[in-house]
This record gives sequence, structure tokens and C-alpha cells, in this order.
Amino acid sequence: MIITTTSNVEGRRIGQYLGIVFGEVISGVNFVRDIAAGFTNFFGGRSGSYEEELMMARESALQELEERAARMGADAVVGIKIDYETLGSGGNMLMVTASGTAVTLQ
Repeated sequence: MIITTTSNVEGRRIGQYLGIVFGEVISGVNFVRDIAAGFTNFFGGRSGSYEEELMMARESALQELEERAARMGADAVVGIKIDYETLGSGGNMLMVTASGTAVTLQ
């Protein structure tokens, strides 16, 4: 399956637009990662634990999007957009949403 942020696939024509497709993931950040990120915040630098959590959530959202598009009979998803939000009273939940248009290609 081709997944792209562009509105078309170079060298291919879009045969049919099947509709908007989504992949959503809500991920909780665990206590140990929260402590490690707190130290990073205090001393400065990058938070590897949060970066890893963000990467895993993004990959899961894209995988879910791809699976839903495949069930629709799509060959590709064009116009992919990824959004990030924090949820929860302390901002300790991460929501990643991937969306795009499922299409068939000719």
C-alpha cells in the first residue's frame, strides 16, 4: 500500500476515491517514563522516552489507517495528515491521529 502526504502518486492515475480513512491511537505515558522525562526537563536535553512513545504511537496510527484502507479496497492513501494532542488532567496521555483519502490506482 502506498501512503503519501501528496495529493497524488507520481506516475499513477487515481481511479476512484473511496473516502476518508483514519487511524487513531491514544497512549498513556507510564510512571517511569514520566520520571525520566522530568529529569530531562530539569537538566535539559531530549527526552528519549517520550520520543520513543511518540514514534510508536505514530507508527501504530499509520498501521491502523493502512489496515482500514485495505478493508475498503484501496491501493493507496493520499493526502496523509498526522495530528498530535495531549489528553488527561496532567497531559499524560498522547493522542495521535492519522487521516487521508483512500484511493484505487490505475
